[in-house]
Amino acid sequence: TWLSFMRERLLLIRDLLAPNGSVWVHLDDAEQHRMRCLMDEVFGAQNAIATVVWQSSDIPKSTARHMSVDQDYVSVYATDASTWRPFKLPRDPAMDAKYRNPDTDPRGPWLPGPITATKPYSRGIYPISTPDGLEHWPTPGTFWRFSRERFDELDADGRIYWGRDGNSRPLIKRYLSEVGDLVPRTLWHYVDVGSTRHAKIEMKKLFTTPFGTPKPERLLERVLLIGSREGDIVLDCFGGSGTTAAVAH
Repeated sequence: TWLSFMRERLLLIRDLLAPNGSVWVHLDDAEQHRMRCLMDEVFGAQNAIATVVWQSSDIPKSTARHMSVDQDYVSVYATDASTWRPFKLPRDPAMDAKYRNPDTDPRGPWLPGPITATKPYSRGIYPISTPDGLEHWPTPGTFWRFSRERFDELDADGRIYWGRDGNSRPLIKRYLSEVGDLVPRTLWHYVDVGSTRHAKIEMKKLFTTPFGTPKPERLLERVLLIGSREGDIVLDCFGGSGTTAAVAH
């Protein structure tokens, strides 16, 4: 009965979606797998974007019969996954604070990154000598990410860090000035987007009659930031406690 109810609405949503539109469906573990099958039927399995895992509970459920289920899911589908692209998320100041500039690089703060990878690379096996002449090879099972020619170019450009003593294994500098906004990820922690407990606190400030399943505002904010821009049309087809409208406003 529930699937039939949802199928009728998903068909309408599909017809309403813009060519670059996306649909986001939140469910718990009880119905998530059935909804995925239904959405494959309505939107096409090829248009599935991802399943977001939301840490909806920030307190273990000590009364759980078996296990404390701490997550819900958001299934994301697009009108056309081959052309749909998510909008990136703004950077968190705490992330930028991790960048340092221990060698007073004129390009500003940077983070060190490894120059090895596990994917085989035919031109990624060769010795690298530090400025003081110490020789380094990739560790067993790894390869340099760059050819020798490319590595020499990066080193000449000051983008390789040899450690405080000049003899450490080389690291590549990733400059804060060159990083952009964040590619959305599928694991959403409650510290970033809120939990159901936060949602209830927010709702009680607005309503005297509580709503059963409110969503935290930061959760909806992330959905709107990834899926839309100012001036776009967003449809919350159930409405609930009005969180989507509040966040959009």
